[in-house]
Amino acid sequence: MKYRRLGRSNLMVSEIGFGAWSIALDWWGKKFDDEEAIKMLKRAYDLGINYYQTSDIYGKGRSDKLIGEAFKGMKNEVIISTLLGYDIYSHTQIGHDEIAQRFDEEFMYYALEQTEARIGRKVDLLILHNPKMEVILDDEVFRMLEELRRKERIIHYGVGLGPAIGWREEGIIAMENRKISTLLTVYNLLEQQPSRDLFEIAKSNDVGTWVRVPDASGILTGKVNANTVFSSNDHRRFRSKEWIIESLKKIENIKDMAENKGWSIKELAMKFILSEDSVSGILPTVTSIEEMEEYASFSDGKYLSKDEYQYLKNMYDKNFLVEPLKA
Repeated sequence: MKYRRLGRSNLMVSEIGFGAWSIALDWWGKKFDDEEAIKMLKRAYDLGINYYQTSDIYGKGRSDKLIGEAFKGMKNEVIISTLLGYDIYSHTQIGHDEIAQRFDEEFMYYALEQTEARIGRKVDLLILHNPKMEVILDDEVFRMLEELRRKERIIHYGVGLGPAIGWREEGIIAMENRKISTLLTVYNLLEQQPSRDLFEIAKSNDVGTWVRVPDASGILTGKVNANTVFSSNDHRRFRSKEWIIESLKKIENIKDMAENKGWSIKELAMKFILSEDSVSGILPTVTSIEEMEEYASFSDGKYLSKDEYQYLKNMYDKNFLVEPLKA
């Protein structure tokens, strides 16, 4: 496992992180019992993964409890970050519907205390969960975060962007005007913008970026094809049939590159991301130990050359030479 610096926090994080949403929710086609989830967390640590992303909204605190149980008594061996901002204490989430957000000082202190109690230790990073523009522009929110950092309640803080809520402009303003150390964004072969623009600003402002949805919801791993039918509870249901079919055509036009390097499309997809200097790490969605072991193996330092990386960005700009499907 290779490690990179997480922006101005100076934390050294594993290139492959562990997003605890998959073990706390059944939104990705699998439901974990506690024993299996804890086993997966411990195996991740054995593989060299030291960064664990949780949130109180993941199973209404379940991911916190699982991480706390797996790493009981371990204070410095793992880095724990939490996404906070959804009021799970006054509202019940129904399906995938978004619930009310709160970023005021009273709520954030309370939510952080509850998270720490479930985990059994302080968290290292607090990341705002899908903040809208009004939150990014609120000086009081960031004064509160600075206060938490000064009091050593957290090491640093960041912003987790929500594409359906606020993405490009929110990310730019947060990096240019706030002292965040990390930005959580979506980036993959098939969805390169606006993160490519964000990466340039991240470099200029010493912000480390974490990438989620690196597999384009399963398209780049072979889990999803034209015949895939998602269950009613699957988080990937928002992907239209037309998008899936067009994406599969795009993949056909880069298969030669993967084969020439002796890689699968999945490996090419992950190493494409790790070829980006401003990326600190990837948070893949994993549903088995074997899958996690495969992702960990991709962190080997053998990535794309600058020309190869630019070629795949150029292919994206050309829609991978695929004629868009007509509505």
